[in-house]
Amino acid sequence: MIEYSMKNLTADELGFKMNHIKAEPNTRFEIKPFFSRRIQGVNESPLIHIVTLECKIESTETDPKPFDLHVRLVGVFEVKNIQNDEDRRIFAINATETMFPYLRAAITNLTADALIPPIVLPVVSGGTLFPEDRGPSSYTINFDPKTVN
Repeated sequence: MIEYSMKNLTADELGFKMNHIKAEPNTRFEIKPFFSRRIQGVNESPLIHIVTLECKIESTETDPKPFDLHVRLVGVFEVKNIQNDEDRRIFAINATETMFPYLRAAITNLTADALIPPIVLPVVSGGTLFPEDRGPSSYTINFDPKTVN
């Protein structure tokens, strides 16, 4: 059975930019956050895994948004007893579940500090945020133990 503990968590990037777009009064914008995750091992210490959890909201010409937002958190985990891909999948889900509340709080605080109505992401299980985590048969992960962040 795998064992893990988060040793460190940092905000690698917190970015907010207002987009001055012309819109009719009462225009509603569809805000769809894009989430990504990267898990890397560390050459010097096979027990250490770096997990990067990221959220972006970006305006495009075809899908304008009143603001751009980028939050990237980096967690350092000590992980023991990873034996196979299923263990990696379980760790990925658990690490996401551990870090997601911090990501939610960072997004809420960042938007509130920008003096706009705060964005409050829903509470979700770590196993449902990424499609590859929803079932063991469709799971893939970019895991290269030789990669150092």
